[in-house]
Amino acid sequence: MENKILEVKDLNVKFSLRGKELHAIRNLSMEVYRGETLAIVGESGSGKSVLNKNFIGLLDGNGFISGGEILYHGLDRTEPLDLAKLKTEKEWMEIRGKQISMILQDPMTSLNPLKTVGAQIAEAIKIHQKLSGNDLKQAVIRLLEEVGIDDAPRRYGQYPHEFSGGMRQRVVIAIAIACQPQILICDEPTTALDVTIQAQILNLLKELKQKFYLTIIFITHDLGVVANVADRVAVMYAGDIVEVGLAEEVFYDPRHPYTWALLSSLPQLGVKGDELYSIKGTPPNLFEPVVGDAFARRNPQALEIDFVEEPPYFHISPTHKAKTWLLDPRAPKVERPRYIENIRGVGRR
Repeated sequence: MENKILEVKDLNVKFSLRGKELHAIRNLSMEVYRGETLAIVGESGSGKSVLNKNFIGLLDGNGFISGGEILYHGLDRTEPLDLAKLKTEKEWMEIRGKQISMILQDPMTSLNPLKTVGAQIAEAIKIHQKLSGNDLKQAVIRLLEEVGIDDAPRRYGQYPHEFSGGMRQRVVIAIAIACQPQILICDEPTTALDVTIQAQILNLLKELKQKFYLTIIFITHDLGVVANVADRVAVMYAGDIVEVGLAEEVFYDPRHPYTWALLSSLPQLGVKGDELYSIKGTPPNLFEPVVGDAFARRNPQALEIDFVEEPPYFHISPTHKAKTWLLDPRAPKVERPRYIENIRGVGRR
């Protein structure tokens, strides 16, 4: 796991809103390794999409990086490039689509209804590969075939409304891989799809990862999806990563109380006749400084120190670490919730 393709160091991202600043990403550090699938999970509003928009230069206009580094180790680079320092659209055009690409959440809104799917895929290829004419058309048709769309020459000239939801998502994936990027960011790519189509899209992403040796960052709140795609899992809460490890470690040996709560919320772990588990309370107000452990006020197992001092990372194994005072050798022993003791029967490949 020494071959890092992306390193985030002490990243801080803020948004200017109504004369105040919202601290959306708080001193976050992480690594992404070449060829892996890293799943980033957490509740809505935890900062998953905001974090990844910084990797591709798509942060909203009122957002800005207030500190930290995002080091990209591309295959063609002798020195890492700090993406946090890129400012202009011209600079980002060398990275976006060509080196790092993104599949957005909803294919209904990701595609232009007034352009054929062939024309929309062709745009990315024209920008970065300078193809034109019949060569360009054939390249697009090959991409449509790569993502599993039958009768590609005919489909090339059709409009998005002539495609089903699953087919539209395949078109969006074709656009994302058109220039063979090194990193593919998948932002909730199966949210709008039914379960059968969802499985097909996940299998397609696995096949494309192997074929093009992609590194995938998979953003989701669906832990069932995570169980089927991820090599490693990063659990995000209130703008920071509170636990990260191999998928087996995070699923079967979770250590942070927030990870316990997320896993306990899986409907598959519910007991007949019992009320489904839900996380009580609300996330902290990120307009104000967070004191101590951000999850403390929602954590039934919180210690006094959780309300005073932010925990560091404690290492459980060389690949597994969590930010919780419960891992401090001085902390009292706390039992994990009963809900997650039977998790081995849920969702693994």
